[in-house]
Amino acid sequence: RGGTVSRRAPVCWSRPHVRSSLEGLHHTRVVSRGEMDVPDCRAFFGFDVDGSDGPRPRYPVKELAACPPQCETRSSLLQLISDGSVVFAEALWDHVTMDVQELGFKAGDVIEVVDATDKEWWWGRIMDSEGWFPASFVRLRVNQDEPMEEYLAHLGEIQALDEGQASLGSLSGPGLPCKEQMRTNVINEIMSTEQDYIKHLKDICEGYIKQCRKRTDMFTEDQLRTIFGNIEDIYRFQRKFLKTLEKRFNKEQPHLSEIGCCFLEYQTDFQIYSEYCNNHPNACVQLSKLMKVNKYVFFFEACRLLQRMIDISLDGFLLTPVQKICKYPLQLAELLKYTNPQHRDYKDVDAALNAMKNVARLINERKRRLENIEKIARWQSSIEDWEGEDVLSRSSELIFSGELTKLSQPQNKSQQRMFFLFDHQMIYCKKDLLRRDMLYYKGRLEMDHMEVIDLEDGREKDFNISVKNALKLRSLNTEEIHILCTKKPEQKARWLRAFADERRQVLHDRETGFSLTDLQKKQAMLNACKSHPAGKPKAVTRPYCDFLLRQKHPSLPTALPQQQVFMLAEPKRKTTFWHNIGRLTPFKK
Repeated sequence: RGGTVSRRAPVCWSRPHVRSSLEGLHHTRVVSRGEMDVPDCRAFFGFDVDGSDGPRPRYPVKELAACPPQCETRSSLLQLISDGSVVFAEALWDHVTMDVQELGFKAGDVIEVVDATDKEWWWGRIMDSEGWFPASFVRLRVNQDEPMEEYLAHLGEIQALDEGQASLGSLSGPGLPCKEQMRTNVINEIMSTEQDYIKHLKDICEGYIKQCRKRTDMFTEDQLRTIFGNIEDIYRFQRKFLKTLEKRFNKEQPHLSEIGCCFLEYQTDFQIYSEYCNNHPNACVQLSKLMKVNKYVFFFEACRLLQRMIDISLDGFLLTPVQKICKYPLQLAELLKYTNPQHRDYKDVDAALNAMKNVARLINERKRRLENIEKIARWQSSIEDWEGEDVLSRSSELIFSGELTKLSQPQNKSQQRMFFLFDHQMIYCKKDLLRRDMLYYKGRLEMDHMEVIDLEDGREKDFNISVKNALKLRSLNTEEIHILCTKKPEQKARWLRAFADERRQVLHDRETGFSLTDLQKKQAMLNACKSHPAGKPKAVTRPYCDFLLRQKHPSLPTALPQQQVFMLAEPKRKTTFWHNIGRLTPFKK
């Protein structure tokens, strides 16, 4: 399925009647057709490449090229169709389309293959509907001799039986492989794609990184770290994971293999992909800059030819780890579908599917967090009179913000302040009297050592004053006490939820091991400083408002519109006398 994440055919795929194919994606080119042969590459490098002597076996690249699983039997398939035989295929994935020339279907549908001349798009028929469909979305039926009517009738009987019993052979029937055969196919696909993936990683590490490190005149270590990320660590981990898979793989009877436990054993190790996925956009930017210079274009092409890799650019190879981590849940879902509940591997496969979904969810969450740190850095750079360490030194998430009345000992002085609750700390600022969009830093509270107490309306014993809609922050290490008051009970309840969310966020980060690297913090602050040139007045203007509006906190109540939430942070100004006079302008003569 060529690394497809969703079950819908990519809109960029070319059909035989629309020949605009993506360059280098749906076709491969052997080395002998390359513009540079091996001797030319050696001359370009200026040294002999280790291990490049002698021919190397070719292998399919299933993660990069959308090669249908039936490539090996394509010639026999064409022969069957040309002989007038009726050929049926079973849909593996949903194909949703708005194109009238394409054939839509759902997973499990049976399609009559009418024309398979094109390698990637076939013409098929379902009942009265005909159209093009991607060949990689279907699997040819094993038994092509069974008439369609009998097959559909028998399939209906099988589905009725399957509701009442879950025996291993309940899905077996003419034309459709039994569950054991389907599970064998999925297991074999997982093993073969895993072996191919290892070869891709090896080619990247030995074909590109190894050669780049020899050219210190062209690449710095920082550049290589940006382009390739931690792909070498991924390569070492995947080799270890493959060895574990091979130990649990039953070569004689693949359907009896128990590989679910392998994913459970390494579920935390798969989080190594988070760093790579987060770095991938930076790698694309760095690589695009280098590819504007001809010597780098020739160098990377020479690396590819020397390693005898298929005709795909480096950025295409660097995309494979991102595709792979997204493909694991799809493969496990397919495996679970054809694993009988009585199978010894069923519970482990089910748990492995949930585990890999959680890994993908965690990677997405970390990516979102890293995208937000630059916004936080820009927010800090807009604050006047900043003191102490940067927000990013300890925090990476804005939990909630709003205006509160702050009471502090010993004077019990009441102050209106803007509060910004991050993980681990809360910053409070003062608004400028004239420019209400400008904030001045006034202090911070360490939330790791604070106890949040919900106060009842009435007299507060520590401050000996009457309070309403108030909550208390008391330090666990010192005698520091703060009372914060809101204007409405709803706002107080929202702040209490925000404080609880902050503690949950800190605990979750500790459990998952999430943290910012010094390089990420430094780069975010440098980018923020560039956005505020020296001498230019700083203010929390519209971009900051948009930043708050775009925040999607898990604890944000769905019933409360974001506009109303923002009103807590930016309360509506009271109308002045001169404003009311201005409203009478239309009545002037």
